[in-house]
Amino acid sequence: MGAVEPVVDEENGEKETKIRDEEERDVEKGDMDSQQRGFQGQPPPPPPPAEIGGENFHMSRMQRLSATNPLRLVMNAGTRVASPSPYNAPAPSQHRQHRSFPNPFHHRHPPAPVPAPAPSQYRHSPVPEPVPVPAPSQHHPSPAPSQTRSTPAVTPQPSVITLNSRSYTNKFSLFLFLVHMIGAIGLVCFLVFKGIQGLLEAGEAQRKEKRLLKFFLPQVEAASLLSITLAFTWQKAMRMWPTFMVHFVLWGSFIFTLAAGILLICFQRPSTDGVGVVLVMFAIGNGLYSCWVTPRIKFCTKILIKSLEPVPKFGDLNHPTYLTLAAGFLWMSMWILAVIGAINFYFPPLVIIGLVLSMAWVTEVMRNVVNLTVSRVIGLYYLRGMQSSTQFCFQRALSVNLGSACLGSLFVPTIEVLRVVARALNLLEGEDEFMFCCAHCGLKIMDSIFKRGNGWAYVQIATYGKSFVKASQDTWELFEKREMETIVDSDMTSAICFLTGVCSGSICVIVIGAWTFTVYPNFTATLSLLSAYVGYLMTRIAMALPHACVSSYYVCYAENPDNRLFDKTIQERLNLMKTDRDVIVPTPRSVPSRFAR
Repeated sequence: MGAVEPVVDEENGEKETKIRDEEERDVEKGDMDSQQRGFQGQPPPPPPPAEIGGENFHMSRMQRLSATNPLRLVMNAGTRVASPSPYNAPAPSQHRQHRSFPNPFHHRHPPAPVPAPAPSQYRHSPVPEPVPVPAPSQHHPSPAPSQTRSTPAVTPQPSVITLNSRSYTNKFSLFLFLVHMIGAIGLVCFLVFKGIQGLLEAGEAQRKEKRLLKFFLPQVEAASLLSITLAFTWQKAMRMWPTFMVHFVLWGSFIFTLAAGILLICFQRPSTDGVGVVLVMFAIGNGLYSCWVTPRIKFCTKILIKSLEPVPKFGDLNHPTYLTLAAGFLWMSMWILAVIGAINFYFPPLVIIGLVLSMAWVTEVMRNVVNLTVSRVIGLYYLRGMQSSTQFCFQRALSVNLGSACLGSLFVPTIEVLRVVARALNLLEGEDEFMFCCAHCGLKIMDSIFKRGNGWAYVQIATYGKSFVKASQDTWELFEKREMETIVDSDMTSAICFLTGVCSGSICVIVIGAWTFTVYPNFTATLSLLSAYVGYLMTRIAMALPHACVSSYYVCYAENPDNRLFDKTIQERLNLMKTDRDVIVPTPRSVPSRFAR
């Protein structure tokens, strides 16, 4: 449509009045039609110039429009249309024109685009979006052309922690353990071959090996079977009668160890007397510890009962323990044959010491594999309410998290032993400032190391797939955040599991020592120590289940104390400790002021 011809002034009044009326009706109709086409929400265009393409446009006709006419409102910049948003400015729509009136919005050249405001204006001074007006059903507006607009800055969100990480943790320690296992299996097989070779050759070696097979091997195998039986007995009793078992283990370990030491002293042999004295001294220390921790027993029992509640929900939770103990029994049998074969090899004492250390690491890794399996099952139950597959968790512990189990098996026992020694030294006060200053310095060092390597880390290793050191640091930070470090630092669960192994070892010493002294007294001291060692290791593997349950309870509570699966036991204990209404056994954790320099 082109522009209309200018109005001729010489026309008569009647004709001019008629034309004006028709044009007003057409303008109103055209404007309403443009509104129905989606004019609402469009920015008011600038008024056209007085002359477009050499044709005049009379603004006097606009002044004759009604005051409520939308076109009049637009031209006066008084439209009630909402301001458009700079984020999404719609494109101008094509409006239907009438022949008898020029279109004031028709331009031969498109208007210059309005520059978008700076991104900072979007974040601090957003413009409200226009309220869209529904268009008639018969109208199909043309799509708006793409426009360049600024993207507001997006704040990076923290990554979601996955529960099914497939990356192996602590790969270097896993590599060392695999190399060690290859070497250990090769050495055991070689020593077994040497033992068979010694049996086939006549001479002094043959007589020694026959004597070992007759008076040494049966006792060790019996100690292994007895310790496995005792291990399942203690675990079952701990789950059924936790209150009774806590008291029984504390005082039973004292009684059994003392009885084993007295029995060996009564044999009146130099070797058995030395072993018996060591056991008696350990029993005295055990009894003093039992008296010292008596105020902690009630709280320890409450936590143990509460943490063992989810165990019946998982009927196969003990299957990894069965498999691990079966593998441990087979490896122990091969290991004993290797010890016998070491008699016919060079440097038998050094080879036997190496075999003993290797067995300690292997069995500790087995225990921590069970610990990781149970920790994942119970931890996911607390954190996500999931009924996890025990078999799948066991496979993860044997593959993805095995490196962390190997690293923790090396350092956690060492760190805990050194920490106990440092605390024992700090319980003593004397006049020698130099000696006790060194003791306090050693305690601070051990506490710093403990925060980077502790047994509480296995829960986050199993749950989130973290490395050993990272899991140790994160777990201790959780405890400090909840002000729980005093509670977890004085927890007795680890000591109870340790003393359960001591009970089994002492019972094995009593049984195997009496048996060996009857059939061949020369092996009494050696077999007594070996049976105590075997009994302790096998029992510790089985006691990994209650230990992992308690650890999961503490760590998961520190992560989400508002979980409905937790009660108020820990919180009430914290409140009592803060108000000095609870008896706390003093444990040295910091350097006294007189030694702080």
